[in-house]
Amino acid sequence: MHTTAFAHRPVLLEETLAALALRPDGVYVDATFGRGGHARAVLARLGPRGRLIAIDRDPAAVAAAQALGDPRLLAVHAAMRSLAATLDAAGVQGADGMLFDLGVSSPQLDDPARGFSFRADGPLDMRMDPSYGDSAAQWLATAAEPEIREVIRDYGEERFAKQIAAAIVVARASEPIRTTRQLADLVGSAVRTREPGQDPATRTFQALRIFVNRELEEVSLMLPQAVARLAAGGRLAVISFHSLEDRIVKRFFAGAARPELPADLPIRASEMPAPLLRLVGRAQRPSAAELAENPRARSALLRVAERTAAPFDAAALPRLEAAWRK
Repeated sequence: MHTTAFAHRPVLLEETLAALALRPDGVYVDATFGRGGHARAVLARLGPRGRLIAIDRDPAAVAAAQALGDPRLLAVHAAMRSLAATLDAAGVQGADGMLFDLGVSSPQLDDPARGFSFRADGPLDMRMDPSYGDSAAQWLATAAEPEIREVIRDYGEERFAKQIAAAIVVARASEPIRTTRQLADLVGSAVRTREPGQDPATRTFQALRIFVNRELEEVSLMLPQAVARLAAGGRLAVISFHSLEDRIVKRFFAGAARPELPADLPIRASEMPAPLLRLVGRAQRPSAAELAENPRARSALLRVAERTAAPFDAAALPRLEAAWRK
């Protein structure tokens, strides 16, 4: 979903298109439309009978999808956790491929009014869907100090989480923390040292964004639904930008590609149940040439799996949903 404000620069575009193994008459899902960099490339390879379901929880992204005016494209305002219900409403039983480009999009980062970035002052919002849930400012106004510390530590992997949480609680007693500049300055005063080239507020802003949007929860709820709704031979391509979300994807793929054996029962190799997924290649990172053109792609990681013909057993859903927590 990462683009610049002036030109669409979908991350790992050629690698993703190859991974999806597109068929001109296939049905595909882009569940993180953003500004449509990947979707446009998919549509360019689809024939008149092909179909693309574009999903995003950001109303601005849905409007951008609708503005394309392509009859093969259906734009839906929904979160990833609603994937199955969205496909039901669209009349799609089995998709031939699905793409999930996780994380925040560049248009969201580049718009100060969205409150995702500390590089320009704006309201401290951070919601991917501004019509749903509490903003970062609203949560920080009431959250207990231990909870703030835990979020910043766990989602931002911030070693100064304790000091930052304490500073937030002290500061909000004097005046509400409503803007990105207020928070960035506050974090800067609480963080004693930082890696060269990294702003002191980077990890805290990342943590709050992930928490406010329930990003890890969205991924963990989406993956089993994606497997259940892929047609046999359909490809699942996931681009992640953070180690926490990639860990979920990696562990889920590994679990779904491994057959579930009956406990304490001898079983012949020929009787082993078939796995739901087959891993396709190794995880891919952007090339040096792509990084030179789009530095924001530096942490991108693409993982791909293919749906097998094994029937999906709804009874296995709890195991798949919990796979990433192991």
